[in-house]
Amino acid sequence: MKRLLLLFVFSTIIVAGCRDLPANTDASATTTMMDDDKEKKPQEDTTQFTQLTWLDTTDQSLGKLTPGKEIEITWRFKNTGQHPLIVEGVNAPCGCTIPEKPEKPLLPGEEGIIKAKFNGSGTGYIVKQVHMVANTNPSKNHTLSFSGEIPVQKQ
Repeated sequence: MKRLLLLFVFSTIIVAGCRDLPANTDASATTTMMDDDKEKKPQEDTTQFTQLTWLDTTDQSLGKLTPGKEIEITWRFKNTGQHPLIVEGVNAPCGCTIPEKPEKPLLPGEEGIIKAKFNGSGTGYIVKQVHMVANTNPSKNHTLSFSGEIPVQKQ
């Protein structure tokens, strides 16, 4: 019974992986098909990209933290480009950190803030990150981080 189940699972994986390609495709045809798919995707309008300058350090050291105490971290920035700056999204890889982004575009010369609330969980030396995506050159991706020491609570 187990062998039959394993055979079924492997067969499903193989069939699912091959179903989009015609049976008589060779490697060069597959590459051409993939290149055609890339060309069909809309290209991003980089003419509307702008630049930003961080007014605070992107790597903040918070020192000693109180276990379980929520804190808010902020990173200030300024649109130093010629077009409105749009923060498309912010996220944190850990559920203990909840980031917030500006909802409105920032005009050239305006300042903005990325906020994050950290719930104070963990012990020892911690390093947390927040990732931001915006219409900025030379890169759309920005990594912000903070670190601190959370002492072990004595019982």
